[in-house]
Amino acid sequence: MEQYLNPNVRNIKISGIRKFFNLVADIEGMISLTIGQPDFPTPLHIKEAAKNAIDDNFTSYTHNAGFLQLRKAAASFMSRKYNVHYQPESEVIVTTGASQGIDVVLRTILEPGDECLLPGPVYPGYEPIIHLCGGKAVHIDTTSNNFKVTAESIEKHITESTKCIILPYPSNPTGVSLDAEELKEIAAVLKDRNIFVLADEIYSELTFEGAHRSIAEYLKEQTILINGLSKSHSMTGWRIGFIFAPESISKHLLKIHQYNVSCASSVSQKAAYEALTNGINDAVEMKEEYRVRRDYVFDRLKEIGFEDVVKPDGAFYFFVKIPEQVKMSSFEFALALAKEQKVAVVPGDAFSSYGEGYVRISYACSMEQLKSGLSRIQSFIDTYI
Repeated sequence: MEQYLNPNVRNIKISGIRKFFNLVADIEGMISLTIGQPDFPTPLHIKEAAKNAIDDNFTSYTHNAGFLQLRKAAASFMSRKYNVHYQPESEVIVTTGASQGIDVVLRTILEPGDECLLPGPVYPGYEPIIHLCGGKAVHIDTTSNNFKVTAESIEKHITESTKCIILPYPSNPTGVSLDAEELKEIAAVLKDRNIFVLADEIYSELTFEGAHRSIAEYLKEQTILINGLSKSHSMTGWRIGFIFAPESISKHLLKIHQYNVSCASSVSQKAAYEALTNGINDAVEMKEEYRVRRDYVFDRLKEIGFEDVVKPDGAFYFFVKIPEQVKMSSFEFALALAKEQKVAVVPGDAFSSYGEGYVRISYACSMEQLKSGLSRIQSFIDTYI
C-alpha cells in the first residue's frame, strides 16, 4: 500500500540531525555533540507548579489558544523582554512546542506553487513542511557573509511567487543572530509587499551580545513570531511554544491549531505560566554558562585547526568548516570521527546543500564532555594535517 500514500510524504527525508544521532547512538563510549538539548534540568519551581496542577485536577481541555492567564503572561514577557506587544485574548496561541507552531503557520499561509525563502544553511525542520504544503523552498546562501542573511540578498531572491521568508535567529545551526539595524533594513525591503515573515526566535533568551531584537518590532503586520520554552527554560519535553501574530492572521492560525491538537497539554501550560512569571529570568544563569562554554570551544577549535570559525551570537552551536586538508564530505567526516574517536557531530549537509563541507557542534553539554570531545576531535584532525 505504500505507493498509495501522499507522494509529498513519501519524498520527505528524515531529519539529518536525527538520522545521524540514531546512527551512532548505540556506540559505547560515544560523546555526543549533536542534539540541541539543554543539559540543565527544568527549574524546580516549574516542576512543582506542574505537580500542583495535577493535584488540583487541572487536567482537562483548555481554550484552544491556551488558558488566558498563560497567554497574558506570554504577552507580558514579550513586551517586557523584546518590546513587541500583542493582545493576549486574540493575538497569542499556545502551541505544542515551537515545531507545531511552525507547522501551523506554514499550513495557514502557503498554497501550492508559493515560494518560501530560507537562509542557508538552516534548520531542517522547515523545508519538509513547505513541501507538504505544495510550496517551494528557496535557499539564500549566507556562507560568504558569516552566515548572516541581508536585506540585499533577500531582495535578489524575491519573485512574484514569494509568499514567505523564514528568519530563524539566533540561528540553528550557526548561532548567528541579527541586530537592530540589520532587521530594520530587512523590514524596509519587505514592507508593503505581500510577503509574510515567519520569525523563529526560539533561542531569543540565549543571546550573548546585547539584547535580542525581534523583527516584529519593525514589521508587526507582516510578521508571525514563534517562540517557546524549550531552550530558555530547558523544557524540551514539556512541548510548549507560542505563536504571536496580528489578530487578522491569528484567527486563521487558530483554526489549523484547533483541528491539529485541540490545545497544548494543560499541565505543561501551568508549568509554562510559572516559567514566564516567577521564572522570567531563569535563562540568565544558563546563558552565562553557555557563554563560558562558547568561549572555550571557540579557542579550542582555532587551536585544532578549523578554518574561519564564526563565533556565535547566541544559541549553543558552532558551525565550522572542515579543514581543506581533510578530503572528506561532511557525512564522511562525521562518520569517521564517530567510528575512530567516538565523538558525534552533525554533518553540515543536514542543514541544506549550503552546509556541505561543515559540521555542527553543540555545546549544550558539560564542560567535561566538551574538553574530552574536543581533544578527541584534535586527535582525529591531527591524523590528516
